[in-house]
Amino acid sequence: VQVVESGGGLVQAGGSLRLSCTVSGSIFERNDIQWSRQTPGKQRELVARITSGGTTDYADSVDGRFTISRDNAKSTVYLQMNSLRPEDTAVYYCLNKESYSNGEVLDFWGQGIQVTVSS
Repeated sequence: VQVVESGGGLVQAGGSLRLSCTVSGSIFERNDIQWSRQTPGKQRELVARITSGGTTDYADSVDGRFTISRDNAKSTVYLQMNSLRPEDTAVYYCLNKESYSNGEVLDFWGQGIQVTVSS
């Protein structure tokens, strides 16, 4: 299973970015997917998640500004980030929670992608 993030970069405060997370080697439609972020010296924090059934959940800090969605045909999850703030600056990571028929769930992380919001 491979997890690859894309779409990061530098944006001004108030701007938007869309991150993509593409998973290969997976039965993607079975899996819950999460986006997390991390800044130096801090623990990784959950930003948003989407279940295999499409249920979504957001951190309070991004609720109303970020939207997570999935396209099972493309094995891709998106994180649309609007009204970005300097405090959203972080490395963003995608987590694919691979579900197996025996009930086992294994975590596969992407390599992370930098998002920088300038003031």
